Amino acid sequence: MTSTGTWRSLLFVPGDRPERMAKAAGCGADALILDLEDSVAASAKPAAREAVAAFLREPRVLPLVVRVNPLDSGLVEDDLAAVLPARPDALMLPKAEGAASVAALATRAGLPILPVATETPAAIFQLGSYAGVAQHLAGLTWGAEDLPAAIGATSAREADGGYTAPYQLARALTLFGAHAAGVAAIETVFPDFRDLDALAAYAGRGRRDGFTGMMAIHPAQVPVINATFTPSDAERAAAQAIVDLFAANPGAGALQLAGRMVDAPHLKQARRILGLA
Repeated sequence: MTSTGTWRSLLFVPGDRPERMAKAAGCGADALILDLEDSVAASAKPAAREAVAAFLREPRVLPLVVRVNPLDSGLVEDDLAAVLPARPDALMLPKAEGAASVAALATRAGLPILPVATETPAAIFQLGSYAGVAQHLAGLTWGAEDLPAAIGATSAREADGGYTAPYQLARALTLFGAHAAGVAAIETVFPDFRDLDALAAYAGRGRRDGFTGMMAIHPAQVPVINATFTPSDAERAAAQAIVDLFAANPGAGALQLAGRMVDAPHLKQARRILGLA
């Protein structure tokens, strides 16, 4: 199964829709997120817990992450009681507020945690704290839906679909917080699952900026996301050339390759690309 460090695509599946789970497992995603939170109505949560636990007990072909309810919801204990015996690969923690939230859940669960790290105003001020609990993390991700509702904003987006300044900040701090902790930086969802060209552009910006993978809300999005976060043949060849050049010149600080200077940051990036490949 794909390790958490190489998840390109993570596909959400509502926990109360068991008929979708097996189908989703075959769509090519690197991991599934079985959701017990926002996509499940309060009245359906008990049945969703049973369905998720049953699916977790089936033969596993890819990593399965369970999104539990927030720590202060009064629901998370029931979530954990239902799913922990079936051993999900990780838990997604919504409305996380920094290292303390992760530590609180990790202590109870003993599993890697993927926090959704920007859903409350207080969470924004904790994005630098995750390095302190890196050993408990499966990555770090963010969202642009709950935060504007929490502060009374009318939208997180401009007319052209781009994020407004506050949510650009939340995205950037999540990105840097993940890399500071040395864990996967997972881009948030793209809501229009019918517009695959716009998805490709969005995912491409995420990879350009340093995100290592992305969440999906529909199986049709998975191939686009996987392709975007997989290094191309040309990228791999260019990265291998840099690695080979430094291997042939041990101790060199900067070298010339194809008419340009390359140095330690280029070598680090090249090794990262080859690692992804």
